[in-house]
Amino acid sequence: MSCLVVVFKAMEENKFYKLIRDIKSCGVCENALPCAPRPVFQFSPDSRVLLIGQAPGIKAHTSGIPWDDKSGERLRLWLQVSEQEFYDSKRFAIVPMGLCYPGRGRSGDLPPRKECAPRWLDPIKNLLNQVQCEIYVGKYACDYYFGKNVKLTSLVKDQSLKDSNQIFLPHPSPRNNIWLAKNQWFEKDTLPKIRKRLMHLIN
Repeated sequence: MSCLVVVFKAMEENKFYKLIRDIKSCGVCENALPCAPRPVFQFSPDSRVLLIGQAPGIKAHTSGIPWDDKSGERLRLWLQVSEQEFYDSKRFAIVPMGLCYPGRGRSGDLPPRKECAPRWLDPIKNLLNQVQCEIYVGKYACDYYFGKNVKLTSLVKDQSLKDSNQIFLPHPSPRNNIWLAKNQWFEKDTLPKIRKRLMHLIN
């Protein structure tokens, strides 16, 4: 390996470490959060799949582990990946729309804080040069990147007709059981195709 390559790799790693430090020390919405800020995420220079979700729940906030709850269990079941695979940052970069737990509302967790995505998502994505597939989970991620006029159900259903590096999923929360019951094609037809597309990226 040449000296120039070594220097370049060191510079790229420094950018990653600086960004991680900056995210962890962020206090932009500190006064609006129910708990002290604790950004929950994972990524590395080698991440091959970028998974963009909603915001950590209280269990993930407490443990500091992304998707550390029932929704995460269902998500890994949908993708047919083990915990070891899912939490390997060389395989998965896991970045929510809101990096900190937003608190509870009347019908579940509050939406991700709006300050977060514009501040952090682009800098993170710009450094993930090895990503070959992006997974958008839930309405908030899809609305942010594809506009509110595009319905989540349409994105999820139409992806089976496309050869793309983008994957769309409904949120795996138990609160979405009604949607799953109404759209049985998702687990029957769409998930097997998604799993096939992911298989070669994470193995």
